[in-house]
Amino acid sequence: MGTANRVVKNTGYLYIKMAVTVFISLWTTRLILNSLGASDFGIFNIVGGAIGMLGFLNGSLASATQRFMSFHQGAGDYQKASQIFNISIALHLFMSIIVAIALIIAGWFFFNGILNIPSNREFAAVIVYISLIVSTVFTVMTVPYDATLNAHENMKYYAFVGILESMLKLAVAYVVIFSIQDKLVIYGILMAGIPLITLTIMRLYCRKQYVECKVNIRKNWDSSVAREMVKFAGWSFLGSMSSLVGNYGGGIVVNHFFGAIANAAMGIATQLNGQLLAFSTNMLKAINPVIIKKEGAHKGNEMLFVSYFGCKYSFLLFLPFVVPVVIEAPFVLKLWLKNVPEWAVLFTRMQLVRTLLEQLFTSMGTSLSAHGEIRQINTISVFNNLAPIPVLIIMFLNGCSLTWFYIVIIFFMVFLTSLSVLYYCHKLCNMKYAEYANNVLKPSIIVMVVCLMVSLMASNIMEEGLIRLIVTIILSFVAYCTAYYFTATNFELDYLKEIKKTILSKI
Repeated sequence: MGTANRVVKNTGYLYIKMAVTVFISLWTTRLILNSLGASDFGIFNIVGGAIGMLGFLNGSLASATQRFMSFHQGAGDYQKASQIFNISIALHLFMSIIVAIALIIAGWFFFNGILNIPSNREFAAVIVYISLIVSTVFTVMTVPYDATLNAHENMKYYAFVGILESMLKLAVAYVVIFSIQDKLVIYGILMAGIPLITLTIMRLYCRKQYVECKVNIRKNWDSSVAREMVKFAGWSFLGSMSSLVGNYGGGIVVNHFFGAIANAAMGIATQLNGQLLAFSTNMLKAINPVIIKKEGAHKGNEMLFVSYFGCKYSFLLFLPFVVPVVIEAPFVLKLWLKNVPEWAVLFTRMQLVRTLLEQLFTSMGTSLSAHGEIRQINTISVFNNLAPIPVLIIMFLNGCSLTWFYIVIIFFMVFLTSLSVLYYCHKLCNMKYAEYANNVLKPSIIVMVVCLMVSLMASNIMEEGLIRLIVTIILSFVAYCTAYYFTATNFELDYLKEIKKTILSKI
């Protein structure tokens, strides 16, 4: 119960962050879309879109450092913490330089025939891209501090930084609205400055709170630890980079064949998906260090139990938001945005379905990271992440509809990758397929089917509008709670009662 209480407490801090940042982020997107216009918004998403994708890259790099910190904390070996942190600083400084050089080289190809950008907006696009490179360096250098906060399960301060970051983005949006200069250029430059502010704040806090965050690379350098970290980080980075290239490359393919308006639709789908996903990722951020610490303490069965818990509840926390939005996507987007770009409704639905399916396997990937043997799974992931690009090019050259974009992405990057994760969890972590099916798949699918069937009732008998949206949300919530109650284990129900008692006693 002690571990569960800690997870719930940390998740609570992250939900407070989410309550603030979701509204700010959605409002910021509305302001920026209407200020820049659909075309410039699409240009930013394709040229500067990697800024958003770097959040994923940042998280994956942080998990590599966090894995070593959490693993040794679980094993009770705290002496290596300073070594790991300092080696991590050196590795990420080197990595930030490599990424910057790679982006500079890629930029030459992007702006010489690959990107489909109106000629009168090429200069603005170049400025945004340069800002992206600067932002990348600061983002990558934040990783060791981000990993330290996660390894110490300090979600309270992490939530504070997230809220501050959202407020800075809102401030940028208002500056863009009232700017008399090129709005796209101003937006790109100001957005690049936010990672610098975040890095500075996290660095000052971690140096004050954690003794291992004192930077002295020469004193703490250990070649054997460095080699181990480089090996792990290298394979982790390879998998993450291939995912980044696959997603970003898919956006470039769409831009080349269908133009910037299609990228605007992708940007909107990604924004909405990211905000809704926060409900489950907050829980995962609190639970991932626990999974790694269990492996470090050589408690493999407990690690798998926590991993099943993470997969199930990541899916279930995302589900009640996905179902109403997928059903009512046309009205939700009209309510959120004044002007809904073409393809935005379809892309929003498909992106949410893709992400929902990914939740069923997400914590099993953390189990593999905790085990440490990630070479094989990342080799397979590289193929699955990059394969959609040539497949999409061939399909679009032969006149296939844009609808096929997400179908191809889901098949390679979700279906095939997830099957590979389960296979290696079975092989390396002694996971039993029947245990996974009974603990994750069976209850999750039952709740989803019941929730979806009941929620569709309103859309079949009522006209589109706010009343139907409210009714759909209510029906979805009632069906969700009912189905969950009948599929939950006795342990889960007992723990929910304990949480209820704790909350009522404090009130």
